[in-house]
Amino acid sequence: MKKVLIDCDPGIDDALALALAAGSADSLDLVGVTTVGGNVDLELTTANALALRDFLHLGDVPVTPGSAGALLRRTVRATAVHGTTGLGDVVLPTPARGPSEGHAVDFIVETLRAAPGEITLVAVGPLSNLALAVRREPRVVEWARDLVIMGGSYTRGNHNPAAEFNMLADPEAAAIVFEAGWTVTMLGLDVTLKAVVNSGVLDRMRPLGRLADLLVPAAQFYGAVTAEGGPAIHDACAVAYVLDPTLFTCVPAVVNVETAGEFTRGMTVTDFRVAGRETNALVATSVDVPAFWDLVIGAYEKLATRLG
Repeated sequence: MKKVLIDCDPGIDDALALALAAGSADSLDLVGVTTVGGNVDLELTTANALALRDFLHLGDVPVTPGSAGALLRRTVRATAVHGTTGLGDVVLPTPARGPSEGHAVDFIVETLRAAPGEITLVAVGPLSNLALAVRREPRVVEWARDLVIMGGSYTRGNHNPAAEFNMLADPEAAAIVFEAGWTVTMLGLDVTLKAVVNSGVLDRMRPLGRLADLLVPAAQFYGAVTAEGGPAIHDACAVAYVLDPTLFTCVPAVVNVETAGEFTRGMTVTDFRVAGRETNALVATSVDVPAFWDLVIGAYEKLATRLG
């Protein structure tokens, strides 16, 4: 069993990533979910995480809210992509329970402190909570088993030509995380945009009963699904990497986050020329798409059986 703590901003693809974790309960022990303002405001990302906890039968997994916005910059949101609630056309029942008391930063620090070397951090939103955790207690870098993020890119952006959304939403936080002294496994747009929901994938989601009520409208809200292509479910790639790293090719690199550029703020400047240099990242450069979808759909099928 791999222990994971997921820091997220649900968000359609965050929801599908949490569903993948829920469907992988025989392999993953989800020790907590922390939320951050990102795709939508913190109140909504937390409400969505709580609703998903109930819908996905995650039991007593604590959901702890964290940073509402970027450390220094103005707020950037992605409601045009995720809808006003963050979950597109998906409507989930009102959660039965509220969030855990306290702040996500304290939860991250104390959870890692209690189990050094055991827990992988999976961050699929802006890195505000992780940056504050590093500043609060630098030893989290040593206590974390691994850090896997969905974010960045070595070739292109999506929110603007240079920057991926999670990095642009809080570039100073991202810079702190990349400079903290651990190795960041970066699943960026270079691979996530290859793992798309085409009509064949959607057809595998449709028979999944109650779970399909989440998966199908979530995937379709992102954009048109065709036989050749469709929307990417970016954040699920980070959870898939934890489940099976062999799905991805990752290359050592030095990654710096641009914080000052007028047109390039949030860009993950990636240098693969690492001979004789200390690297700070493993950057995903390719993904086995058929095997990725076999893993994801297989987990969804297990979850669908439990949900009915």
